[in-house]
Amino acid sequence: MNSKLISIKGRLIGLDSAPYVIAEMSANHNGDIEKAFKIIEMAKHAGADGVKLQTYRPDTITIEMNTPEFMIEGGLWDGQSLYELYENAYMPWDWHKPLFDYARKIGITIFSSPFDNTAVDLLEDLNAPAYKIASFEAVDLPLIKYVAQTGKPMIISTGIADAEEIQEAIDAAKEGGCKELAILHCVSGYPAPAEDYNLRTMIDMQQRFGLVTGLSDHTLDNTTAITSVALGASIIEKHVTLDRNGGGPDDSFSLEPSELKALCDGAKIAWQALGKVDYGRKPSEQANIKFRRSLYFVKDIEAGEIIIEGHVKSIRPGFGLSPKYFDQVIGKKVKRNVKAGTATNWELIEDPKI
Repeated sequence: MNSKLISIKGRLIGLDSAPYVIAEMSANHNGDIEKAFKIIEMAKHAGADGVKLQTYRPDTITIEMNTPEFMIEGGLWDGQSLYELYENAYMPWDWHKPLFDYARKIGITIFSSPFDNTAVDLLEDLNAPAYKIASFEAVDLPLIKYVAQTGKPMIISTGIADAEEIQEAIDAAKEGGCKELAILHCVSGYPAPAEDYNLRTMIDMQQRFGLVTGLSDHTLDNTTAITSVALGASIIEKHVTLDRNGGGPDDSFSLEPSELKALCDGAKIAWQALGKVDYGRKPSEQANIKFRRSLYFVKDIEAGEIIIEGHVKSIRPGFGLSPKYFDQVIGKKVKRNVKAGTATNWELIEDPKI
């Protein structure tokens, strides 16, 4: 297994490929399957590599309780119980097949985050090409092992998890049989401020865990995500919506269509700009070589006359000798008459010592 490379439906993911952009639908279907179809279509048109769902039911993720520990205080979902939140947000399971079929029809990869074993079974029946473990489930090692036994590529988000917990999740995936594994640096705030991301952590993650590394980004714009490419992000995941003001559970911190397209384009350009170590002259520079400085005669000089500093100057364009030869030109004689504006060259100079 090459731990620095994974593949989803033939698309290679690693440092030598453009970042793999995942459009996370999450709850932004807002209970309308037609909206879900439109989000898939939007993700395809924006240039995302994959679109991701979340597969759970309220009773597979929590229980129906209104005691204080099951209530949400503060943030976007203040005052709701966990059960109420997930009851409003979940995607009906009978939507999965038509959504998978539609994504495949229009040519975009579709997969999901399962939240229990029955969700994995459903997704296996649909031949999901990969699996994503959500940050809050990264400590559910039995679930990770169950997903791993499918043999499909797995991506684990690491929001809230510390380094020890991340290693435990990785170990569980490998013990379960996962051969292609990626981890995503993540901050599980909704939204999360950019300053909480500490993107330099990604460098340490790559060195510490030796896996394909990416970013699950909950900030409100694309700056953090695109910056992460320069630090080795091979996957970028962002929540997406048709309308940030749509009123759904996740709409307010999700990218709208034009922003998702900007992310896909920007991430690819950032990756292309990284390139490789190369001090050579680039094709786009060739035409401008002539505009570099070089040594020109700026006074008329007669044959046999000694060149003094006032005769030669470093100026643009670049058809003469390099300015580094200035001291070697001064004090020499010219072989023939020279007009001001003539580029210096060794054939004009007696006894050049180069």
